[in-house]
Amino acid sequence: MQALFVVFLLYIWNIVYGQIRYAIYEELMHGAFVGNIAQDLGLDLRELSSRRLRIMSAVKKRYFEVNLENGVLFVNEVIDRELACVQSPTCFMNLEVVVENPLELYRIEVEILDVNDNSPSFPNAEIRLEVLESAPPRTRFLLQSAHDPDLDINSVRFYYLNPNEYFALEVQNSGDDSRFVHLMLEKYLDREQQPIHHLLLTAVDGGTPERTGTAQVIVTVLDVNDNSPVFGQSFYKISLMENVPIGTTVIKLNATDMDESTNAQIMYSLSDLSPSKVRKLFRIDTQTGKITVKGTIDFEEAKTYELLVEAKDKGPFALPVHCTVFIDVSDVNDNAPEMTLMSVSNSVPEDVHVGTVLALISVTDQDSGDNGLISCVIHSNLPFELKSTFVNSYTVIIKHALDREITSEYQIEISCRDSGLPPLYTNKTIQVQVTDVNDNPPRFADNFHTAYVTENNAFGASICSVSAFDPDLGPNSHISYSILDSQIQGLPITSYVSINSENGIIFSQRSFDYEQLKNFQIHVQAQDAGLPPLNSNHTVNVVILDQNDNAPVIVFPLTRNGSEVTIPRIADRDYLVVKVIAVDADSGQNGRLFYELVRATDQSLFAMRTNSGEVRTTRQIEDRDLATQVIVIMVKDSGHPPLSTTTTITLSIVDSVEDAIHAVTFMPRIPEYPSSAALYIIISLGAITLTLMLALIALVFTVCRSSNDDEDWCWCVEHNDTDTIYRNSNLNFQTVPDSSLIKNVIEVRGSGSLAQTYCYTLRPGQESVQNDSKILPPSSANRIRYPPEAVNSCFSKWKAKDRNNTILASEVSAENVDFTSLYFYILLY
Repeated sequence: MQALFVVFLLYIWNIVYGQIRYAIYEELMHGAFVGNIAQDLGLDLRELSSRRLRIMSAVKKRYFEVNLENGVLFVNEVIDRELACVQSPTCFMNLEVVVENPLELYRIEVEILDVNDNSPSFPNAEIRLEVLESAPPRTRFLLQSAHDPDLDINSVRFYYLNPNEYFALEVQNSGDDSRFVHLMLEKYLDREQQPIHHLLLTAVDGGTPERTGTAQVIVTVLDVNDNSPVFGQSFYKISLMENVPIGTTVIKLNATDMDESTNAQIMYSLSDLSPSKVRKLFRIDTQTGKITVKGTIDFEEAKTYELLVEAKDKGPFALPVHCTVFIDVSDVNDNAPEMTLMSVSNSVPEDVHVGTVLALISVTDQDSGDNGLISCVIHSNLPFELKSTFVNSYTVIIKHALDREITSEYQIEISCRDSGLPPLYTNKTIQVQVTDVNDNPPRFADNFHTAYVTENNAFGASICSVSAFDPDLGPNSHISYSILDSQIQGLPITSYVSINSENGIIFSQRSFDYEQLKNFQIHVQAQDAGLPPLNSNHTVNVVILDQNDNAPVIVFPLTRNGSEVTIPRIADRDYLVVKVIAVDADSGQNGRLFYELVRATDQSLFAMRTNSGEVRTTRQIEDRDLATQVIVIMVKDSGHPPLSTTTTITLSIVDSVEDAIHAVTFMPRIPEYPSSAALYIIISLGAITLTLMLALIALVFTVCRSSNDDEDWCWCVEHNDTDTIYRNSNLNFQTVPDSSLIKNVIEVRGSGSLAQTYCYTLRPGQESVQNDSKILPPSSANRIRYPPEAVNSCFSKWKAKDRNNTILASEVSAENVDFTSLYFYILLY
C-alpha cells in the first residue's frame, strides 16, 4: 500500500495540474524506457531530488519508477497485460506525479499494448465423440473452442482439421467475437469397416509469428439408434445477476424423444467439454434438466459463462445431443470505492486563507458501468469543499473562514459512493485543529418559544426559564437577563412578570385570568459583560391555560309569566315542553355542558335530553295528571371538578284552545291532535299568520308613498307585552313650538316577542286638536304622556282616511277606544 505522507502548508499552495500519455508493449524487461517525464513536464533535472519527485499509483505493484538523475520513466517490473487488465479491450495504468516546493500534481497515463505471447489452447487435449453409424450427412457435432488470452489479431483467427473422407470442419461466429467449432459428417459411417476415427484439430492465432494449439478428436462409431433427443433450440441466452444465492434456478431445459419406454427417458448432464470452472459454479438435474447455481458468481471474475448441456436417452446405444446455454452475468454493486489519502494538513490557524489545500484524495472502484462511477462529498455543513482535479482525484480546500468559538476542532468526514443500486460507501475522516478569537454575543437556543401557565396561578410562581450561551471566555461570557419594556392591556409588562437576572427564571407578578387574558409575549434580552457589551433578544409566548372556574349560566328559558311554561293537555308523547339553553365562560372540556332533570312532580311524565337541553314528554298527558308540574333542571360542565347550576320551571297544563295557542311560543313544532279540533286550530293559525303578513306589506307600501309629504306630522303609540296600549297610563298633552315637530311618521312600538315598530303618516285637517297645540311624539330625551280622553278622541274615527291613505285629524272625536283592538286594527290596516 502506498505510504501516506503529510505536507504542512499554512498558506495558499500553488498546485499545477497536467497530464501526459505514453504507450508501451507488455513483457518489457526491467529498465525499459517509457518516457522522459522531466522533459515532457518541463521540470528542471537539478531540482528533481530536492523537490522530492515521486510517483503514486492505486495499483499495489510498482510497475514504473523514475530515474531522478535524468528524469526517465522506466519499467520497474515486467507487465503481463493479461493479468493486469483482465477481460479488458484496453489497458491503461494511471500514475500521479507529485513534486513539492511548491506542490505540483501531474497525471501520467500509460497504455499497455498487447503482444502475441500466448498460444491457443483447448480445455482438453482429447475430445471424444460417439457417432451412430446411421447418422446422416451434414450432421454436426460441437467441439471445444480454443482459448487465447491475447486480444484482437493475436487471438484465435481460424481452425483446420487434418484431411479425411468422413468429416469436415464448420466454424460459426457469434455476436461477441467467439467461435463455435462443429465437426460435420460428410458421408455415412460404417462401423464394421472403421469403428474409431482419429482426427487432429488445430487452432491458429493471427500473431506474428503465428501460434497454434491442437487437440485430438476421437470419434467412436456406434450402432444404429433411430431417434435422438431434440432440444427446443440449439442456443439459449440467459442474464444472471452476480452474487445470486446458491440454488437459484438459471433455466429449465426440455428435450423430447419420439421413442417410447426407456428409449424416450432423457438424462441431462453438463458436457465434459464445458470448462471445469463452469461445472463448479452450475449443476443440472439429470431428470428435469433444471440448471441451478451451486457456487458464487462474481462479475469481476467472469462476465459470461458458456454451458454445454448434453441430453441422451436411456436406450441402448443412445446418441447424445447438445445445446449451448450462454449466461451473461450482470454486475451487482458489491465493491465499495477504495480511497487513498495522499497528503494532509491537520493544523491550521483561524485566519487561514480561503482556498488553502488540506488533502489530496484518490479513489477507485472495481465495479463496472454505473456501479463504478464514483462521487465524493464532505458530510455535514462544514467550511470545507471537495474539489475534483482529475477523474476520481480530489482536493480538500477551505471554503469559508473558520471560527474557533463555533468549532475549535473539525472532523472532516469524506464519503465516496458509487452509482450502483443500492450505492456503496467508503468513509475517511480528517481531523483539523483551529485557534481562538473572542467575537461572539450571547446566543439563545432559538429566537422564540412558548410557555404554558394555568390561570389562577400563585403570585410569584415560576413561569419558565430562558438560557443563553456565550462561547467567549472570562467576563465576556458572563450573561445577565432583563425584560424589555412593553405593555399588556395598557399596563407595563413588569406588572405581569419579572426575571432573575442571573439564571433567566421568569416569575409571575399577578394571578392570570384566562377569561381576561389568553396569551401575551415577553421580550427577554441577554447581555454579556464585555466592553462594549453584546446582547441578543428572545421572545417568550406565554399561553394561559383554562381552569374550570366558571359555573354554567342559564340564558333560556326567559318565561313570560313568572316561571311558568304552558302545556296543552292534548300534548302527545315526545312533545317539546321547553328547551334549556346555558353557556359557560370556560373553554374546551370545561365548557362542555350536560343537562339533567334532577327532580319533577311526576318523574314518569318528563325526560331530559342530556346534550340538547330539551325537556320532552315521555307519554301522553292524561286527565289524572296534575295541572301544575314543577321540574328542577341541573346544568353541569365537564371540568374537574365539575361545576353546575340549577333552575326551577313551573309547567301549567291547560285545557282551552286559546291557552294552547298562547303557549305556542315555547313549542318547536305543531303537535298532532287525535281529534278534529286540530284541523280548526291549524286553519286559525294559518289565517292569522297570512293576515299579519298582508298587513306588514300594506304598511310598508303606505309609508313609502307618503314619505315625500312635507305637511305630515308625527304621532306615536307604544305597545307593551300585556297586549294593551298604555292601559291605565297617566298621559298629558304638552304644547310645543312648531320647530320641535317631527314629521312624516306615526310609530307603533312593541316589546317582548312583538318587539317591532310600525310607522304611519297623519295629515292635519282644517281643525286642530287643541287650537294651536300640536301632538309631540315621545323621544328618549322628552317622553310625552297623553291623557286617555285625548287618545280616545284621536282614535275614535281611525278608519276615516283620504285618497292618500292618511288619517285626518279634523275627524277625530273623543270616544272610548279599546286599545287591544286598536293595535290589531293598525296591523290589519
